[in-house]
Amino acid sequence: MVTAFGVLAGASLTGAAPAGAAPAGRRLAPGVTYRDFDVPAAAGTARAHLVTVDLADPHVRVDLLYPGAVAARATVSRLADSAGAVAGVNGDFFDISETQHPGVEATGAPVGPAVAGGEMLKAAVPNGQRFGPALPPGGSTRDVFGVGTDGRARLDRLSLSGSVGTPAGRLPLKGLNQYALPVDSVGAFTTRWGSASRVRAVCGTDSRRSDPCSSDTYEVKVRGGRVVSASDAPGSGTIPAGTTVLVGREAGAQQLRELSVGDPVDVNHTLVASSSGVPYTFAIGGFPILRDGAPLSGLDTATSAVRTVAGFTDDGRRLLLLALDGAAAYRTGLTVAEEAQTMRSLGATDAFNLDGGGSTELVTRDPGETAVSVRNHPSGGAERPVPNGIGVFSAQ
Repeated sequence: MVTAFGVLAGASLTGAAPAGAAPAGRRLAPGVTYRDFDVPAAAGTARAHLVTVDLADPHVRVDLLYPGAVAARATVSRLADSAGAVAGVNGDFFDISETQHPGVEATGAPVGPAVAGGEMLKAAVPNGQRFGPALPPGGSTRDVFGVGTDGRARLDRLSLSGSVGTPAGRLPLKGLNQYALPVDSVGAFTTRWGSASRVRAVCGTDSRRSDPCSSDTYEVKVRGGRVVSASDAPGSGTIPAGTTVLVGREAGAQQLRELSVGDPVDVNHTLVASSSGVPYTFAIGGFPILRDGAPLSGLDTATSAVRTVAGFTDDGRRLLLLALDGAAAYRTGLTVAEEAQTMRSLGATDAFNLDGGGSTELVTRDPGETAVSVRNHPSGGAERPVPNGIGVFSAQ
């Protein structure tokens, strides 16, 4: 797990053109290699940057890169250098803009669930509150790509299960460190959230991100198992360790108003996997595009873009991290359907689309170097701060 970091030197872009990237098949560490190559596509040739990871190698592990708080952002190079990763890519889509809600600042928090070092950091926002391209048919903000305690990569779905115990009985918990709560619900925020305002959590509805913020809200702070304060509006600022902030909207706000300072309250929560009984050491949000060797139905075949994707083969023992180049010559990129086919051509049986466009980035650190280099050209001309990513670590 990555903790908060200080100021670090920025990574360097490799050359003025993609030809400056590392040679094909360069070994970064035991079980970790990097190469780049061209991909023919309908809109023109795309350039791909690929890190391959042998998860069966005992010296290799994969974990979440994040800046020590859910609602915070940093560049992939800074995240990787802070954590000591030998390679990394950007991760989940995130709350990047709040133009529909005047006076409400974007939190920068990711859309889907997140697990780092085996710790559950957050749950998923409602489907209608997500940022990013349309989900494939049947897709959910709860979809994750992760690695279990058995060292195998998987596609799964993580759902929040939790409750709040009060003198009047138990209330369902419908949110954990997420920038948007379901209508009529109660959500919990912990020290992992960071210092960003919690006002955004009561804006929009389950079906429309742009709907107005709720005027019926309530917030309760719990410390040492008891209510220590209450407010009619969500607050901001760092949440101390050992303190949980409960935010309610509509019916959830009405339930929290029944509490008084000094009342006993207990909060429990966990993320429940839909298809695996193996706990996750790492998980990140996005959406699946390839499953059991076949592209999912309904994938977009029209919109080409710079993209980032994670996939695996060998029953989850070999990981593929791919990012497209954003240089002008290659910026047309791939459609989601072409992205799935590209991953299948590389041998992946399963693949998972991550945030793209200006967020797409892949970094590596060569043996003997002290900092990573950015291998693709970010389409915005510079690295975009992101809330999380996938980091590759080597013990040698």
